[in-house]
Amino acid sequence: MNTSAAKEKYVLIGIIVGVHGIHGTNKIRSFADSLSLFRPGSTILVRARDGQEKTRQINWVKPHTATALMSFNGINDRNQAETLIGSELFILKEELPDLEEDTHYWFDLIGLQVYTTEEKYLGRIESIIETGSNDVYVVKDNRKEVLIPALESVVLDIDMRNCRMQVDLPEGLV
Repeated sequence: MNTSAAKEKYVLIGIIVGVHGIHGTNKIRSFADSLSLFRPGSTILVRARDGQEKTRQINWVKPHTATALMSFNGINDRNQAETLIGSELFILKEELPDLEEDTHYWFDLIGLQVYTTEEKYLGRIESIIETGSNDVYVVKDNRKEVLIPALESVVLDIDMRNCRMQVDLPEGLV
């Protein structure tokens, strides 16, 4: 995954945050809505803190409090599992489930250029905040930051081909 073309094939879906027990089980923080992306028998790309990458086969995964527990083939004791703490977990984008029409993965929205209905450039989407009721797009340009609610009444158009979003901002947001 050292070339930019290869990097574009993968998406970050979790991070290893700790260990559990003595048999090589890792605790993970998943960035996915469901643990179904971590299928037993499937392979996952693990990027260690030092940048080294290795594919690993998943034995099993199950929810555990605010995290999940995962067992990898070949990781059989606590010491081996501890070496993976801080590693990022990636899957191929093609393994992601298809989305409903007019819905997008966050990684697809990051970087979109945002314009108002009057064609005023607001900046690029730098990050997304999950609030519970609706997501909020963090849009930045060189001078300012605008928080835009991800509501149908505000986000009028998302043009993935031209990397562009058009919004109708409520009074007082700009």
